[in-house]
Amino acid sequence: MAPIQQSLSALTSGAIVSPFTQLRRLLSGIEAGHARPIELTIGEPREEMPDFIAGKMAEASALYGKYPPIRGSEELRGAIAGWLARRYGLAQTVNPAREVVVLNGSREGLFFACLPAVGRKAVEGRPAILMCNPYYSAYVAGALAAGAEAVFLNATRETGFLPDLDEITDDVSLLARTCALFIGSPANPQGAVASPDYIARALALARAHDFMLFLDECYSEIYTEFAPAGGLEVAAATPERFRNLVVFNSLSKRSNLPGLRSGFCAGDPDYLDTYAEVRNMCAPTVPGAVQVASAAAWADEAHVVRSRAAYIEKFSIADELLGERYGYRRPAGGFCLWLDMSRYGGGSDAAVTLWKDAGVKVIPGSFLAQTGRDGTNPGANYVRVALVQDPATIREALERTISVLR
Repeated sequence: MAPIQQSLSALTSGAIVSPFTQLRRLLSGIEAGHARPIELTIGEPREEMPDFIAGKMAEASALYGKYPPIRGSEELRGAIAGWLARRYGLAQTVNPAREVVVLNGSREGLFFACLPAVGRKAVEGRPAILMCNPYYSAYVAGALAAGAEAVFLNATRETGFLPDLDEITDDVSLLARTCALFIGSPANPQGAVASPDYIARALALARAHDFMLFLDECYSEIYTEFAPAGGLEVAAATPERFRNLVVFNSLSKRSNLPGLRSGFCAGDPDYLDTYAEVRNMCAPTVPGAVQVASAAAWADEAHVVRSRAAYIEKFSIADELLGERYGYRRPAGGFCLWLDMSRYGGGSDAAVTLWKDAGVKVIPGSFLAQTGRDGTNPGANYVRVALVQDPATIREALERTISVLR
């Protein structure tokens, strides 16, 4: 796959398309090889959502008659700050007035974050926004919309499936024009988790070169053993507190509420002041009733524990059936499998084979990544499998996969 065109016109003309559009084109005209196809491409949680959500929204229905505050209600920002303090053991509570901004889902928040990131730093030449590769599509869209170059940092098995910070530490000319660095932890799709030392090093790099570190922590509550460290947790122990850092999270994965469109970002208060003003001009707000329900969701952990147990059951099925096939190892976080298909012609060929011969739909890893600085696409040999179906369906899908890709 050729590198993307690094321009806003490429984004707005349709030259750059989503991974799911690419998959539709790849499989166009190919019939499923099974009477009951199994869809494992979209990371849409299907576990039980909290049973109180609908009731909370109904109770607050009068708020649909009011414009919601752009930074979010005091109640919701307070609930988020309280959750952050409990989750990460913060001795000094996050200031909900200046250090939290409510988002209409994390995707739009990640996109809009690029605008003030580029605006806050004067650079010579074209601004750059660095990102983990594979990446989330909002990172690229935000970078190109802000007029920046998207720089892809390959995250491979050799680098622990996180960007190798050594790759950029001595690249002074790149860092001089870098405005932001996106890192996902747990990583999507590989499930790698950044250690506190890794986060601290990335943050130190951001401060040394005055760019923003954006940590995408949307999978933070889905793990099978240890709760992943968080960016605020690491930054809170430094004299500079949250300077140059913003973390992003949402209720989509944590609370199985992807349709609620409710998330937040938290961190550097000076950056967030500007960010909120940008959002106040052009970004979507979260309806008031949704904010009431969201506050209740952040205050409850019981449903999160149940959901996490359900994913552990699914990973146990993968452990049992896959063993070491396709380079499988149970990931530290997230709910995806990142399977090596190099023996089967690579990710795209394997995805076609699985659909044509087994009726199992997965997404090629190359569609989730781009050509990195070394000239390779780190997803080319992989497929992503989202464990969002019920355990019996997951078992059947993996059994079909093994029967076809022996």
